[in-house]
Amino acid sequence: MTWRSKRMWIDLISGSRKASNFCWAFILFLGSMGLLLVGISSYLGRNLTSLFPSPEIPFFPQGIVVSFYGISSIFITYYFYCAIWWNVGGGYDRFDTTEGLVYIFRWGFPGRNRRISLRFELIAIQSIRMEVKDGIYPRRLYLELLGQGDVPLTRTDENLTPRQIEEMAIQLASFLDVPIEPFDPSERD
Repeated sequence: MTWRSKRMWIDLISGSRKASNFCWAFILFLGSMGLLLVGISSYLGRNLTSLFPSPEIPFFPQGIVVSFYGISSIFITYYFYCAIWWNVGGGYDRFDTTEGLVYIFRWGFPGRNRRISLRFELIAIQSIRMEVKDGIYPRRLYLELLGQGDVPLTRTDENLTPRQIEEMAIQLASFLDVPIEPFDPSERD
């Protein structure tokens, strides 16, 4: 979600609280509970699930392995739900032309560095850089800073169309009054 006025641009970043993460965490939870029930059923020798003939699975070694996968999947599910709860990766990008500053804020995992905050002046922005390459998520947008490198503005898991990334780059470049440069991978090597 983006909010704009003549002097300020705020781009809210959703982070881990996305519908796809909720769905994957729920599917992983159901799968881990199924594996754990099959492992427990093979240990007890009774069928606790109606979908799988668990007593026919010997506890050693198949039942132990299935139980191990169930328990490890529960830990991965817990990790997913914690990341969703803490909204890891969520935050905002704020471009303020009245103060002449850019604020980039993201939430991380709990600990000493939970708050990830960058602040720099607008005059330090050299250009808006678009990266277009082959791959799963091929398009990204960066702020190129003078002598400080590039700051990513789009998430790695955002699958934006070329038109969307171009429109976003054009609008931001015109707001900040900086040029747009295409990404050339040969410059980095």
